[in-house]
Amino acid sequence: MSEPTIVLAPTQRLLVTIVVMAATMIVVLDTTIANVALPHMQASLSATSDTISWVLTSYILASAVALPLTGFLSDRFGRRNLFTFAIIGFTISSTICGVAATLPLMVAARVLQGLFGACLAPMSQAIMYDINPPNKHVQAMTIWGMVIMVGPVTGPVLGGWLTDNFDWRWVFFINVPIGISAAIGSWLLLSNERKEKRKFDLLGFTLLALSLSGMQLMLDRGVTLDWFDSPEIWIELGVAVSAFWMFIVHTATNKDTILPRELFADRNFVMAIMSITVIGGILVAGAALVAPMLQRLLNYPVLAAGLLTAPRGAGTMIGMLIAGRVSKFIDPRLLIFTGMALLSGSLWMMTGFDLSMDQSLVISSGVVQGFGFGFVVLPMNLLALATLPSRLRTEAASLYNLSRSIGGSVAISVMTALIASNTQTSHADLGAHITTISAPFLTVGLLERVGINGADVMGLIDAEVNRQAVMIAYIDDYWLMMWAALCVIPLILLLKGAKPGEEMPMPDGH
Repeated sequence: MSEPTIVLAPTQRLLVTIVVMAATMIVVLDTTIANVALPHMQASLSATSDTISWVLTSYILASAVALPLTGFLSDRFGRRNLFTFAIIGFTISSTICGVAATLPLMVAARVLQGLFGACLAPMSQAIMYDINPPNKHVQAMTIWGMVIMVGPVTGPVLGGWLTDNFDWRWVFFINVPIGISAAIGSWLLLSNERKEKRKFDLLGFTLLALSLSGMQLMLDRGVTLDWFDSPEIWIELGVAVSAFWMFIVHTATNKDTILPRELFADRNFVMAIMSITVIGGILVAGAALVAPMLQRLLNYPVLAAGLLTAPRGAGTMIGMLIAGRVSKFIDPRLLIFTGMALLSGSLWMMTGFDLSMDQSLVISSGVVQGFGFGFVVLPMNLLALATLPSRLRTEAASLYNLSRSIGGSVAISVMTALIASNTQTSHADLGAHITTISAPFLTVGLLERVGINGADVMGLIDAEVNRQAVMIAYIDDYWLMMWAALCVIPLILLLKGAKPGEEMPMPDGH
């Protein structure tokens, strides 16, 4: 049985919606807003090209580690206290990011951002459900889902504009006024009900944190250390696998664990978290790949590269609005199937990217992809938690958001690693075709006889070969994401759907 809706006056409900969505927006924006500013950060912080990626992955990893604590902390300290404290901590850590002069300080501040911001997304989902009457639930989840999905897409646009017109530090300073306003609003407007205190599963949390940390370290350090030729990578893999195995055994054999094992007996929930892990990876990795590709290979300015990713966000918003309208009339699984088909099709379109393309293919593929995400997210959010009892939905919402976060973290690391390795492979393959037989007029001796510096010409040829190799590496990533999206489609058949016109149960969170 669902918990009762909190009865609020329309004006108060609107104010609460603005406050919780503003807090959620700055958290999800920070998963990608720094992407286009990374080259500027690298120079300011004296970082290398591989270590600067920690600015992104440290935030995502910290958020993933802290997410499972949301239910416990909310029950222990109360919704208002936790939500307000989390916003304050996120705002302070954003300020530290903005003034950081060294990479270690920046990474430490980003870790704090992730830790404080982790609980805001699942809590805002619960709040949006609780403050709206049943006939407004789909509308509420549409608003919440639009912020969650559009935030990472619009991040590069806003980050590019701030970097071009002010300084890269403003991608963090922009959080401060919004965070202060949201903290004040949440303290004044939210209720502070608590539930019965429960025992904290320290062992389960520690094992899960070790597993996630070992996995992320392995993925981030793999390229630098040449993967499994390094003992460090083997150690990190061993920690990740062994800790995760012990976590599974602990969860299966003990009561009051951090993730109740009843969650994994629900077919809808299990299929949904498997699907959202892949979908979250495509969402975040797609946003993280396209803007840098446009800057690196097609020489777009930072802001222009960010603006070319904006149609994906617009498509997502429109798609979610349509999904919200029609979800009462058709099986939500059909919406998810349509969305995954569009998502797969858009990634297939992206495999046609080349170095001579204009903006039309980038825009059209982004719009199609946005529609795909829009059709998937809302019904997936609803079906994931629809068949769970009320008492499990707090932890379920946390794990659902955790899966999405893990998908994004893993996807960024894997796609970045594949670009590095596939660039080397493609460079060798392309370079093998440039020989004295295939291009006899390009020999250094012949060029110098006609007064051309042969070394300079060879350098230009090598640069172009490398440019082509990088483009091939990006296309390989798009192929991989397309096949990953196609693999999700069979999981849709295992979901239990609601009948057309039937009101689906909604996640009630806390």
